[in-house]
This record gives sequence, structure tokens and C-alpha cells, in this order.
Amino acid sequence: MNLSDLRIFLSAAQQPSLGAAALEMHLTTSAVSKALKRLEEQVGTVLFDRSARQLALNSSGRMLVQRAQTLLALADQARCDLLGERASIDCRVGGPAILLWRHGAALAGALQAWPEASLRMHALYEDEALAALKRGEIGMALVTGEVIQGRGEHWSEEWEAMPLGVLTLRLVAGRSHALVRELDAARAAAGGAHDQDGAAMLEAGSARVLAHDFVCPSQSPFCGARRGSRSDGWRDDQLPRRIRYWADDLQLLLALVKAGQALAYLPDFALADPDLRRIRVNDCPFHCEESVYLVWKRKHAAAWQQALAQQLAAAAA
Repeated sequence: MNLSDLRIFLSAAQQPSLGAAALEMHLTTSAVSKALKRLEEQVGTVLFDRSARQLALNSSGRMLVQRAQTLLALADQARCDLLGERASIDCRVGGPAILLWRHGAALAGALQAWPEASLRMHALYEDEALAALKRGEIGMALVTGEVIQGRGEHWSEEWEAMPLGVLTLRLVAGRSHALVRELDAARAAAGGAHDQDGAAMLEAGSARVLAHDFVCPSQSPFCGARRGSRSDGWRDDQLPRRIRYWADDLQLLLALVKAGQALAYLPDFALADPDLRRIRVNDCPFHCEESVYLVWKRKHAAAWQQALAQQLAAAAA
């Protein structure tokens, strides 16, 4: 079987139409159709149930999808290993935007040894990322421990889950927020201690914090489930907030926080942003943590994938 035809077949299997597959593969619709017919002649059976508007895989086609993914993975592994640093690598990683934010710089840094490498980061909720990994659309997925423990419908026993540490959610404010200015002034007057970066350590009681507006996503930034005020992990049953703003887009949420309009409950790595400050709630009876994992298929991984996974794990340690 021709590897190019197998790649076209996988695209057609994942796209809603021949036209969409042709667009993805940068081919004409006629070229895609000819490749599929050529492949069907080679395997000796029809792979699609064809209609006027779309292609639908039949049982033979579904069987070939899995075999084609394995064959192409092996071919890519051999090519990349033979070429080494000269390999033209297409690194595709999917996961929640908030986890791509956490690991994006480390991913880019891990690929510096391959000058011809490209990095594609696909913002997908966890189940969507695992489904894309199963279809072969991405090579690695970033997910939380909840998905690993649940072993959802898309899980494959061929995958490996590599731990990438734990993220803890913190109360975060912009430097211009009224509470930050108030606490900074109080600490300066008292000659208070400072964090390692020189910023004053901010601390306040829950009553003082809850007097201010919050911004919160309406759905979990990890799995996408609509949980309302529970979406960011804050325990509103214990410390009910005044959520004035709702923003599922991470950049919009951050813009409101940085502008000093609202407080937010965000992962600790967000505090690497110099425009954000942490406020320690000294009487808060809870904290929220999430374990993070890299999910990938080690068996057919090329040397660069092995190295990338190891560097990600080392960076998170």
C-alpha cells in the first residue's frame, strides 16, 4: 500500500466530505477520490459507504483506520530516527488551553534541537484531545488526573500517561486592583516581608476578599463541563463569592484580572506573569489541586518524541 494514499485515506476518514479532506491535504477533490479508489483496489474491498454529500466508513474502513495509523506511525518513526536532527518534525499536541499555557514554553524549548521541527498546539478539552489522539490527529495530549483515573470512552491501553506534576489554584489579582493597592500599602507601612521576586506578600481574610467582584468561567477549563460557579475549583459552598463577570475565553478572563476589574482563582503558574499578584486567604479552609499528565503512545514513538516527553517531565519536576 502507498503511504501517501494511506494518509489521504485517514484524512477522508476524519473529515465530513471529500472537499474537506482535499482542503486539509492541499489536493484537488479529484486527486483525493482517485487515491481512495486506488487504495480500495489494492486492499480488494470498498472502504466507504458513499452518498451524494459525504463519505462514511464501513466496517472494513474502520478496521483499516487503526492499521493505517500504526503503519504511518512506524514510517514516521523510521524516517525521523534516520534523519536525526535534520528531520522535518510535525509535533502536534492537544489539550485544554490552560495546560498548553502551562507547558507551551517547555514544548518549544524541547524542540530546539530539531531546527526543522514545527509545533502545533491544539486547544481541546480533555475528552476531545483523547479522541483526537485516538484518531491520529495529534501525537500527544495534555490532560488532568481525573481523566486518567476515569479512563473515558476514548482511552486506549496502548497509551502511556506520564506525570507532569501538580498545579495548585490560587487567588489572583491584577497589580492595579484596589485590594492589592490596599494590602501593599498596609504591608509597606508595617515593614512586611517580601516574596523572592521582591513583591510584597499579600494576605487577607476571606471577608475582606469576598467584598470584591470575581470573574469565573462558566465551564471547566479542563473538561469543558458546564459547572457554573464550581468551574474554577473555588468552594462557593464555603466561601460564596460575588461573581460579576463570566468568561470562558482565557484571554478575556485574564484581561479583566489584569485591568483590576476582578479577582480570579487561577493555577499557580499564572503568577509568572508580572502583572498578576497572589493574595493568600489566611482563613480559607480548602485548596484545589490538579495533577497533570502527558498521554502518548510510547511503543511507536520516534526518538524526538521520547526526548520531548522526558524534557517535559524534567521541566515539571
